[in-house]
Order: sequence, then structure tokens, then C-alpha cells
Amino acid sequence: MARKAFLIDMSRCIACRSCQVACKQWNKLEPEATVNRGTYENPPQLTPQLYNQIQFIEQDKDNEVRWLFMNQRCMHCGDAGCIKVCPSAGALYHTPEGMVAFNQDKCIECHYCVNGCPFDVPRYDQKKKVTKCHACMDRIANGLAPACVKACPTQTLRFGDRDALIAEAKASGKKIYGEEDLKGLGAVYILEDAPETYQLPAKPAIPASIFLWKDVIKPLGILGFWGAMGAALLHYVTFGPKKLDEFGRRHDDDLNHPEKGA
Repeated sequence: MARKAFLIDMSRCIACRSCQVACKQWNKLEPEATVNRGTYENPPQLTPQLYNQIQFIEQDKDNEVRWLFMNQRCMHCGDAGCIKVCPSAGALYHTPEGMVAFNQDKCIECHYCVNGCPFDVPRYDQKKKVTKCHACMDRIANGLAPACVKACPTQTLRFGDRDALIAEAKASGKKIYGEEDLKGLGAVYILEDAPETYQLPAKPAIPASIFLWKDVIKPLGILGFWGAMGAALLHYVTFGPKKLDEFGRRHDDDLNHPEKGA
């Protein structure tokens, strides 16, 4: 199956937050009490009950106010740090479409995924289980667009074949964020400014400690274990088992310590 992805063109966003509302409605996420902090941004960040959020970025440039909007959500990385660091198989996984989904029944509440994500996305709910955007996996498995995409009135959010969406964006001369990072993000952005302006890392990467453990130390450890097992098996097949004489001594003891056999 061809990999799917979101194409999110922030130049089209009008901050109506239809995506937030549709996501909450489809995924039956509870409303949350918030406090007016002098901004239209509400809530101020992702929560266990908010899988995607519109950030309001206000800038004062040359005595003019500039507004930028950012749709924060799971990036559905091809090389997902959350999956890589998770010790419970199947708690976080890639769907056939390439999205990163979760299974709370397999979550062991370790919070490792929080540290493994370079975008600070995973949250834990009241049951102490991982939760985040799963791209409405129940909808896309049935050929439907995610709820946020369906509700977006400006086509800021689109969902479909990843290669085709990127090719279309490039053909229009727009710069893509996330095309190659972490083996390609499943949420690819068109931005009007540098990634850092949108509080995105310019070069997102899995934390070095996780990379070293999962991609270097652990594979070497496994290779060393099976290498030792293979060497022991080869020695057994080649020379056979150790044999003891009637006094319980190994035969090679006589070779190494001939005085014992005297």
C-alpha cells in the first residue's frame, strides 16, 4: 500500500479551529475548562483530550502585527522515536497507511515515548495510557479522510498519497517541511517562514541516547549473544562434549596438568 500523509499548507489556515472541533467530536474527546490568557489560542497546547491544536504566533515586525498559525499534531514519522523507544510491542505502531497509531491495552505507562518524540506530542490520559493523534485510523481504514481534513473549509489540511501530495506542492513552487526528515514525516508542511518561527526543529532527530541504544548498542549486543551461541554450537559439533574419567576429571586436565594424573 502506498504511504499516506497529511499535507498541511499553513498559508491557507484561517485559524477557525474546525479541525480541533471535528477531531474532538469524532474521537469522543471530552471538553476541557480553560483560562483566558489574552490570546485566541485555546487550549494553549496539546492535551490528552486534544489531538491537534492551532497555535497563534503573533509577531511585531516593523510596527506591524503579523499573525502566523500552526497546526500542531503528531507528525507520524517514518522513523518514529516513540515506536523505537517503546518497550511494549504493539503499544505504538505504524498502520498499513504509514500513520503512527497506539493501542492503550498494550501501553505499560512507562512514558518513554514522551522522551523519544522530537516534537513533544504524546500525552497520557487519566487512565495513565498514551494518547495522541492517530490520523482517525478507523476512518482511513475505510477509505474516509480524517475528521480534521473533512472539516477544514480552506483545504489547509489535505490527506492522501504522500508522493502525489509532495509532487503537487513542489510543482507549485512551495517549500516542503518534513519530506526527508526521520525517513519522511507523515504530516508534511508548507510554511511561510523558517521552521523555528513555527516552533518546529529545523532538523528534527531522535534523541542521541535513544539512537545509540536502539540502533547501535542493542543490535551489537544481540549480534554478540548470537555470535557466542554460534561459536559454542560450532565447538560442540567440531570437538564434541567434554568427557570425564572415572575420577570425575576432564580429559584435557591431564594435558594441562599432567602431574594430576601421575
